[in-house]
Amino acid sequence: MGAMLAAAYDRDLSKCLKKTQIPKNAPESDDSRQSCHGSVIQMSPWRSRLTDLLPVLSPRPFGFTFMTLDLAEIARLFAERGGVAYAGEPVSQLEHALQCAWLAEQAGASDSLVTAALLHDLGHLLIAEHQTLSHSPTELGIDDRHQYIALPLLRGVFDVEVREPIRLHVDAKRYLCATRPDYFSRLSPDSVRSLALQGGVMDAEAAQRFASHQWSGDAIRLRLWDEEAKVEKLQTPPLAHFLTTAARVMLR
Repeated sequence: MGAMLAAAYDRDLSKCLKKTQIPKNAPESDDSRQSCHGSVIQMSPWRSRLTDLLPVLSPRPFGFTFMTLDLAEIARLFAERGGVAYAGEPVSQLEHALQCAWLAEQAGASDSLVTAALLHDLGHLLIAEHQTLSHSPTELGIDDRHQYIALPLLRGVFDVEVREPIRLHVDAKRYLCATRPDYFSRLSPDSVRSLALQGGVMDAEAAQRFASHQWSGDAIRLRLWDEEAKVEKLQTPPLAHFLTTAARVMLR
């Protein structure tokens, strides 16, 4: 089962990076060159395509099996890139992650699901281009497939109880829009734009398949917290609190 999921992750990531492209004329912020340095994964400045990540992350195509993000690297990633605004929302990437994890913890979620809530958008932080664009990817018509980006780097750190809700949280939005008539009205403008780019509302057959997935329930809970975790200046426990939780579910 683990080998099948690993193959699925690499296949999804391959598809993601091949299909997702940043327009060459995409607007960049004034400090774009500086913001591309000091990355956790040592990436050189790049401008046009997400596939430029591949030669740096691994000498083998989509073969991330030897490389992981440990808790120190995750903390550093949030420290260096977590201050970037969460697209179209009044919170930063770090604030959104902390709020989502806090909602999960308050709901009595397992340590694994709290950790998934904390890390569900880690893919956004791993895409250096997000640090330089003056518009959100959805405003540029880009689906960055962020739900897949971090998975190969988390595979050696966390088990499927953490990784699968992360992988499925985008599809959970599509499912909720299909099965809960009031859910769409709760989406932010950026979530509405990304919904269209991510495949739109699921049809009945796709919704049934999703509901039968082992981890769909956790993915749905994560998605609901995801939508709520966008409150300006909300006080939450610090990152260290949730990294302690994550440490309890790390693979030994």
